[in-house]
Amino acid sequence: MKYIIILGDGMSDRPIESLGEKTPLMVADIQNINSLCERGRCGKFVTVPEDMPPGSAVTNLSVLGYDPAKVFQGRGVLEAASMGVELDYSDLAMRCNLICIENGKIKNHSAGHISTEESHQLIEALNKELESDMIRFYPGVSYRHLFVLKDGSDAISCTPPHDVPGTDYTDVLIQVTESAGERTAALLNILTLQSQDILKNHPVNLKRIAEGKDPANSIWFWSPGYRPKMKTMTELYGIKGAVISAVDLVKGLGIYAGLDVIEVEGATGLFDTNYEGKAQAAVDALKGDYDFVYLHVEATDEAGHEGDVDLKIRTIEYLDNRIVKYIMEQTSCMPEDVAIAITPDHGTPCDVRTHVHDPVPFLIYHPGEKPDDVLRYDEVSTESGSYGTIEGDTFIRSLLKS
Repeated sequence: MKYIIILGDGMSDRPIESLGEKTPLMVADIQNINSLCERGRCGKFVTVPEDMPPGSAVTNLSVLGYDPAKVFQGRGVLEAASMGVELDYSDLAMRCNLICIENGKIKNHSAGHISTEESHQLIEALNKELESDMIRFYPGVSYRHLFVLKDGSDAISCTPPHDVPGTDYTDVLIQVTESAGERTAALLNILTLQSQDILKNHPVNLKRIAEGKDPANSIWFWSPGYRPKMKTMTELYGIKGAVISAVDLVKGLGIYAGLDVIEVEGATGLFDTNYEGKAQAAVDALKGDYDFVYLHVEATDEAGHEGDVDLKIRTIEYLDNRIVKYIMEQTSCMPEDVAIAITPDHGTPCDVRTHVHDPVPFLIYHPGEKPDDVLRYDEVSTESGSYGTIEGDTFIRSLLKS
């Protein structure tokens, strides 16, 4: 038996008035996922401990069977692994967004989804002005970048920028949780203000403004942590696996979990990602030496953050028609059975435009296994699934039958 998890990041939602109090999953045309639903078993999955933030790092750890309370160290360290940045155990790694601030308020968390080419020029400018033996910025993809502070303290409280659009940025600057974090918090807040002076007149931003685009006129630090210590999935479950994603934090999580990263040309993390390329790469991996593939698609989450209901429906349908359909067709012809699981990592409701703690719907299809009575994959229908509501490592163990 081989295994694949197809994860639609942030795919689940809450009832929306304009959809007749239905969710995007309920109204989307997802014939292929529903076909799997009819042949599989379903349930709801609590991916976030009550006392932890519902970020993608926490929830993807849960999906892979890890206890976030024990191994979660923030998004920054995961993205460092993906980018090949070696961390000492005393290095504080943090996510560093390029954001847009307008009239003193956070307009968006992505600087209008700035291109990677543009953002690299801005990160280079920040390093030129601010880099030292203690601090360094590392360029990533689009608005997502990495910051490393030597001997920094994690006794600080940071606000994810996608949680607070429309908020005065000075109200959500970094705070301390213990006195040990005072120097770190002060330094990071100073760097944020300095970045605004450096970026506001940079040629990249002047050009973006002239073109009617949002400028990337500030950095934003969040999700601090140190290098985690965690067993690999080979050690835990005896499987050889791979991860396919356009998002650095998911790639980094995969690396710490012992999964090989498979790069797909044209994978963007947005609605225009290379769905077909990801599906092809997943099938090729399963036909090859890999027992397990973790196929992550970010587009649905980005649509939720934008509050764009129509786009979220469309990206769900893209997932169904351009990924799930192909994988179903190809794996059904393979000599070895392939179990298929579909789940979000968390919900990103369009009305709140951020991650929530709500349990997410999931399905697991094992060829030849008796299905339950659920016929449609959505937030309500799966509540009556035979798995019930699960948490911890039950999901991954149910998929792997371990």
